[in-house]
This record gives sequence, C-alpha cells and structure tokens, in this order.
Amino acid sequence: MLIQEMTKEECGSALESISSGAIACARDSQPYVVPTYFSYDGKHIYGCSALGQKIEWMRSNPLVCLQIDERRNLFQWLSVVVSGRFEELPDTRDFESERLHAHALLQKRAMWWQPALVPTEHRDGLMPVFYRIHIVGLTGRRAMPDKFEAAALVTE
Repeated sequence: MLIQEMTKEECGSALESISSGAIACARDSQPYVVPTYFSYDGKHIYGCSALGQKIEWMRSNPLVCLQIDERRNLFQWLSVVVSGRFEELPDTRDFESERLHAHALLQKRAMWWQPALVPTEHRDGLMPVFYRIHIVGLTGRRAMPDKFEAAALVTE
C-alpha cells in the first residue's frame, strides 16, 4: 500500500463530496466524538444540531475537530481531519444571512437534518442550532494499492 499526503485542494474536494463524518469536542479534559452531517463552502464547515451534549460542550470549548473518510477497499481509502473553532449562528438579525447561507448549503445534502431534528423519546419541541467551524488546520492522507495489491484486486 502506498500512503500519500493530500494537498489542501484534495482535502477540500473530499469535504465537498462527503457529507458525513465525526465531530470531536472536549470539556474538562474529557473528549467526546459523535457522527454528524455537514456542508463545506470552501471556507467553513456548516452544521445543524439539536441542543444537547455536543452543542453544550462546543459552547464551553469552541476548539473542535472533524474527521471524514472514504473506503473503497483495504488498499484504497482517504481520511481528512479538520481542526477548527466552533461558532454558533444564533437565530438573530445579526446572523440572519449566515443562517440562510448555512441552511442553503445543508439543503444540498441528503439527510442533513438527521438526527438533529428528529424527535426522540427524550426531546420535544426541537429548536435547531446552526453553527459553522472556522477552519484552522486541514490535513489528509490517501492510500493507493501497490502493484501487487492492485493485481490482487483485479483477480478478485
């Protein structure tokens, strides 16, 4: 297997094509990671969630990390990690255009509103919390099969 560093442009392309990942946050030295749907506009990551542990923790410590991956087989995969800072987009006049932008981007993705806005036995009267992540760092790696692995894939 050959593992290569991805360029920032390749990482951006992956963020544009993949709509789900895992977002990590931390509070009081305790990490927390949860699946999430998102959109990317070339500058920021946008998301929407119901009020809960993830939002409460990101409010208390805005340093977050998003990880996405795509696996074709054992020898072909990619992984991108985004480090950034959480910013809530409250439902106020000051953030109206940012919320509209986030909503428009998210609507381009299938199932963007799940599970944030799906009622559960513990949540009633859901109020969506829109947010964006200001990207501070972006890294990625891609694996490709070597010539022996590629030959094995052809014979399968």
